[in-house]
Amino acid sequence: MAKGRELLGRIKTTENTRKITRTMEMVATSKMKRAVDRVIAARPYAHALTEVISSLYNAELAGAFPLLRQPATAKRAAVILLTSNRGLAGAFNSNLIKEARALVARLDAAGTAVELHVVGRKGIGYFKYIGRQLTTQRTDITDKPTAADAASLVDALMASFAAGDLDAVYVVQSQYKSALSSPPASVPVLPVARPQAGAPGRDYLLYPSAGKILAALLPAYVRNAIYRALVETVAAEQAARRAAMKNATDNAGEMINVLRRTYNRARQASITQEIAEIVGGAAALD
Repeated sequence: MAKGRELLGRIKTTENTRKITRTMEMVATSKMKRAVDRVIAARPYAHALTEVISSLYNAELAGAFPLLRQPATAKRAAVILLTSNRGLAGAFNSNLIKEARALVARLDAAGTAVELHVVGRKGIGYFKYIGRQLTTQRTDITDKPTAADAASLVDALMASFAAGDLDAVYVVQSQYKSALSSPPASVPVLPVARPQAGAPGRDYLLYPSAGKILAALLPAYVRNAIYRALVETVAAEQAARRAAMKNATDNAGEMINVLRRTYNRARQASITQEIAEIVGGAAALD
């Protein structure tokens, strides 16, 4: 019955694994709910910032603000890649890394020098493995990102862009659409996109001037873009981990069923063999 004992051991091990994956699925579900709440809470503020900037924008003011500078060609660009510190999330990190590689390849082909800023151990580990130099690397941003985290990521890049040392800044993030859809995307952050032609204007009484208001709002707009990228990527990570752990739990259940059937067949065969030996021995005595 050595085979039977081996099967029982495998069944026990798989059951323990299923308990772990089920627990991780429940934890990811809880974290995803809180992350999605942060995504939803960030959207109205971003919409309001966009609306106010669009209303204040005009060609005369645009020339006074470095963050609105639109370079004819991008000689130097920064790419911020957001990944996670942990795995067990299916293809979540590999999809983000693939998107970042494609963006860097396009910029390299256009003759643009690229600074790579990576958040998360998974992205850092990959680019170190392939020998790509990283300008900065961060592992201290948790699954509860804050506005201060966003500012620490982009403030230095804003200063470089305003000084003319950078011509573009991109963030590679997950765009959270639903628990089943969070595609990776390369989103331009700087320069701040000009409002679309024909955007409805509003007659505001302004104090202080429109220029002073824009001077305060433009950096806030850029920081908010990075904050939204962080919270959406966290929500997408938890959704991916939840799906991966659910699949692992379901697969473990199917494996347990197969092992139990195999064990029962082996046990039945062993009992049948023992009965046959007893009957054979009794017949030999007669």
